Amino acid sequence: MADLLKNLLGGAKSTASSVASADDFADFATAASPVPPSHAASSAFPDAASTSRPSFGAGMGLAGRPYTKWYRVWERVAIDDFYQEMVIVPILLVIILVNIWGASANKRRAKQWAKTHLPLLQSEYASVGMGGRKSKSQSGQDIPDDFYKEQSKNEYISYATGRQNVAWLDIKLSLYKRYNPVVWFGETAASFLFDSMPAPVERLEATAYSFDGKEKAVVPMKSQGASALGTKDSTYDGFVFAIVHKDKMKQLRVDRYDISLTSTKDHPKLPHWATIMSEASEVTEAMLTPELVKAVTDAGEDLEALIISDQPIDAPKKLNDTVPKKRVYLAMRVNDTPANARLFSVFLRLPDHLVTSAHFRPEAMRKIRATREEEQKKLRKIDEEEKAEERRLASDKLKKEERDRKLSKMTADEQRKFLEKEKEKQQRKGMKKQTMRG
Repeated sequence: MADLLKNLLGGAKSTASSVASADDFADFATAASPVPPSHAASSAFPDAASTSRPSFGAGMGLAGRPYTKWYRVWERVAIDDFYQEMVIVPILLVIILVNIWGASANKRRAKQWAKTHLPLLQSEYASVGMGGRKSKSQSGQDIPDDFYKEQSKNEYISYATGRQNVAWLDIKLSLYKRYNPVVWFGETAASFLFDSMPAPVERLEATAYSFDGKEKAVVPMKSQGASALGTKDSTYDGFVFAIVHKDKMKQLRVDRYDISLTSTKDHPKLPHWATIMSEASEVTEAMLTPELVKAVTDAGEDLEALIISDQPIDAPKKLNDTVPKKRVYLAMRVNDTPANARLFSVFLRLPDHLVTSAHFRPEAMRKIRATREEEQKKLRKIDEEEKAEERRLASDKLKKEERDRKLSKMTADEQRKFLEKEKEKQQRKGMKKQTMRG
């Protein structure tokens, strides 16, 4: 009876399992004690090897492994393994040094240009530079830090304001990409292979925006002398006139909408490499002053274009784009010669000549106005067609909504009859169109 109770309560089973578990660990009773791994000792530190204690897991899977030279980096690495790095690292250093040298060379080039032209700007404008402060007469050796701003490593911009007849002046200096000789060489090579790719040059671009009688809208009334500006007449007739290098003539006519309105004609007063692009002969005679002709002749082929315009550069797409915006634009190669400085000085004073002399007879302006009115008619027609298309689409949308509303209130039979009538009506319209075409 006692054995039966033990079997029911599991006493005998637990005893058997305990015995079995004891037998399971019998194999480990005769196992050898752990010993330190053989690689723990080093020939360089024999004493340390005898006193070192194995850390937890240090001998797991490493016992019996000999200490070889692969544990010493200086023994398993040769100079042959670094041939690739020996080529890449010098190339990277050369690229970095050339980049730094090119950026520094362009900065020196921009500073040299500023030394020549800063006195000219300060003599004509009250505020020169990006700082917005009044300019002070300085020697050519001292260039203010805010005179120009670095747009990129080969582009610098400047700004001037505070002059009669001119709202503001924008200046952009584009230099060679000395910091990237690969791109520089690629652009030069492409210019020889393709006519559409111009050769890289160092270019000065300056644009003077005229007041044209809008001083009160541009100059704050609180500023000093604003009341006096409103009493002066700075308006002049709008037209397009340009003195262009013949190599740039074709490209300018394609790139600029205002130049496309002009006709090209050589002038005996100008050198052989320059030509006139003007809207009227009377405008040409009024603009070709002896001072301007001499400055253009002395500057030589460094001049690319001198443009007086009131029309947009890009072709207008809306009537608002045809609003006249009078300005004077100069593009020339960067060259710190006295002749180029004189041409730049004549450009700075050209707005004064426009205000005093650019007032022409109605007969001379009739053709110029006719060209602008013709362009405005085209834009007005396009605008009316767009508005008519919008009205048609809106009407079609209302008709479709009304049709859907009617269909939603019909039964299935009524909808079927309605759609059949609609289909027959469309077929009759199609047949009428075919008859009219025949």
